[in-house]
Amino acid sequence: MTTSTATEVRLVAGALGAQVRGIDLNTLTDEGFAQIHDLLLKHQVVFVADQAALTPQAHIAFGRRFGEVELHPYLPRLEGHPEIVLIDSTDGGKVDVWHTDMTFHQSPPIASILHLVELPAVGGDTMWTNQCRVYEALSAPLRDLLDGLTAIHVIRIGTEFTSRAEHPVVRVHPETGRRSLYVNRLFTSHIPQLTRNESDALLQYLFGFSESPQFTCRYRWQAGDVAIWDNRVTQHYAVNDYDGLRRGQRITVLGDHPSGDRPRWPHYAPGAGERYWPDRVNAVESY
Repeated sequence: MTTSTATEVRLVAGALGAQVRGIDLNTLTDEGFAQIHDLLLKHQVVFVADQAALTPQAHIAFGRRFGEVELHPYLPRLEGHPEIVLIDSTDGGKVDVWHTDMTFHQSPPIASILHLVELPAVGGDTMWTNQCRVYEALSAPLRDLLDGLTAIHVIRIGTEFTSRAEHPVVRVHPETGRRSLYVNRLFTSHIPQLTRNESDALLQYLFGFSESPQFTCRYRWQAGDVAIWDNRVTQHYAVNDYDGLRRGQRITVLGDHPSGDRPRWPHYAPGAGERYWPDRVNAVESY
């Protein structure tokens, strides 16, 4: 049975995540969307169960309720529906590193909507981390330092695609006003106000701290489940512990420009002859 709003809401973990049942995204009402939207702001990631019959048209329409849908610059897309990216474990779909989607853009996506259509017999879970709780758990002196810094986010795929952006290390959510840590292993290169060695050490700590179990949830998928996550305040990790096929269809909702406090210091200027030897983190740019 489907209804205009969920018949069941179940929390997935203490840190974040809520699963809803009783809603059919093919016939989503304004009331149903409002409930999902409110749960997303409160719990950062929402799982809509029992959506095996979800059509590409309804998937796209659901994404457009959140904002403009992206046409991804380099990932494969569903034939006839360029808004939908194909996630395939046999074709680069195993992203087993903590990350926030596409922070290398000036305006990273605000949300992603993933429909899992084929799963292995066991394994293939996804994990998320609540970056608001991460920030709030840091000491006051460290929060004060981070509030005044920015970070460089970079991607380079051969000569085919390059993108670079500078964002606050701590961003302020435009709807809730909550602050969250906004760096990730996959795309954050360095903190330009610091020396590269200082940046490496601080980022290494922040990456590890943000991935601590107390800030995470882990979701065991059923075929047909849909996940919507707030890309502004989460990271996610696709657990690579399976041998079978894992396939999904994802829509990405275009974002706003991350906002936070103004940087309190200029970019660090290296001295004459100063060199940097990268260690441990993704410092992909030279001075």
